[in-house]
Amino acid sequence: MKRRDFLASSLAASASAGLARGEAAGGRNRMAAREFYELRYYQLQRGPKVNLAHDYLREAAIPALNRIGIKPVGVFNVMVGPDSPSVFVLIPHPSAESVLTAWERVRSDREYLERGADFLNAPASNPAFVRVESQFMVAFPFYPRITPPPGGPRVFELRTYESATEKANLTKIKMFGSGEVDIFRRSGFHPVFFGEKLIGPRWPNLTYMLAADTIEARNKHWAAFGADPEWKKLSSMPEYSDEQIVSNITNCLLGPAPYSQI
Repeated sequence: MKRRDFLASSLAASASAGLARGEAAGGRNRMAAREFYELRYYQLQRGPKVNLAHDYLREAAIPALNRIGIKPVGVFNVMVGPDSPSVFVLIPHPSAESVLTAWERVRSDREYLERGADFLNAPASNPAFVRVESQFMVAFPFYPRITPPPGGPRVFELRTYESATEKANLTKIKMFGSGEVDIFRRSGFHPVFFGEKLIGPRWPNLTYMLAADTIEARNKHWAAFGADPEWKKLSSMPEYSDEQIVSNITNCLLGPAPYSQI
């Protein structure tokens, strides 16, 4: 079996399973609008390679993705997290097919190849990056699309909740839809996206992103979230206790690149 055919069948199977679960919860029409997300993590080298990576993303990759209808693309520098310097790139897709074909279409774009030449053609003896990791997700049925925050200075928080079992992961997703997302908003956060991982490390898990004006505002929002009566009520329900549904939490604080579309 060819590699692309294998990837296509694997992603299609994962997507079908995720959508089937969502259809059972919310109906087929709501599933049609759900986005898929590729979250790329670039581990970079200190020095000029950092600027090279940002030049590539700003001048070549994002314009090429936009030309095939993929937008908005978010680019975020890690402020607090491992392996600095590093960059997260959030790429929304309208379908699983787009996930499979987008980069093939981008690589056939002459302008992309020309503008990204220095990054793309860097020699193995002096590579443009250390490593790139990708994970693929499908949006939650009740939060089907990215919602960029209003313009202005922003701090983004990227959080991943791991679960011991797939059932526990799906229960945590249900908890988000049972009021947790609304509590985020009421506490002052701007929710950006919520995704169930289909392919990637530490499965099963989910990843979501919140935005705040500043780190100080972010801290105040979390304090308000923890004190919210509805959160206390929701989190006290036995089926939603952390020991039942969440086995590990990781989070990074991110700053948007000046050219980020999110």
